[in-house]
Amino acid sequence: MKLYQHPASTSCRPIMMLIADEGLAVDQQIIDIMAGEQYGEAFTKINPSNFVPVLEDGDFRLIESSAILKYLAEKSGSASYPTDPQSRARVNEVMDWFNTNFYRAFGYGLVYPQVLDHVKLPDEAANNLLVATGKAQAERYLKILNDHILGQGSPWLCGETMTIADYLASGIISLGEVIGCTFSAYPNVRAWYDRIKALPNWQSANAGVYEWSKFTQGADYLRV
Repeated sequence: MKLYQHPASTSCRPIMMLIADEGLAVDQQIIDIMAGEQYGEAFTKINPSNFVPVLEDGDFRLIESSAILKYLAEKSGSASYPTDPQSRARVNEVMDWFNTNFYRAFGYGLVYPQVLDHVKLPDEAANNLLVATGKAQAERYLKILNDHILGQGSPWLCGETMTIADYLASGIISLGEVIGCTFSAYPNVRAWYDRIKALPNWQSANAGVYEWSKFTQGADYLRV
């Protein structure tokens, strides 16, 4: 198997951590998305959508982070993707919630428009409104995450055992490192994130986001 990835990518890092945790034999090739390599002819043939991650397993190819996590976990028999139908449905549900709700608000509403030029709106006033709206929406979803998803006393998003939902969510939450989020108003989220960061392969799999954050320090960002 082969994974095309970038070390700072929000959607690649959870996969890289799962690969490390499970000891999977996956070759990894870095695509320099900062230099635009994803738009080159060679990579466009691999993924015409021009983004990472991409997983190849022989002639089989996947281009979505959530699908890749599920495929790798199921193929390896990882306990992080339960086989019981209801437990698996809960994991799928939480992953969908993060992808379709939380990531849209926190990533594309709050973080990216402050640090990525290609995401920023050309009109400064409009971009400021986008960020303010993203912050408000992110705070709403963080309260749901804190009070309801993590508010039942379980250490992980789907209960007593870490699942691929935690992997996926960790990549998104860790975007907060780039703009200096503390999540102090959300103690259950903070405690969950601290548990994730204490895992043995966290630092190696997520070194890219900490390197990225070195270039964004010092600005007066809106943060949570």
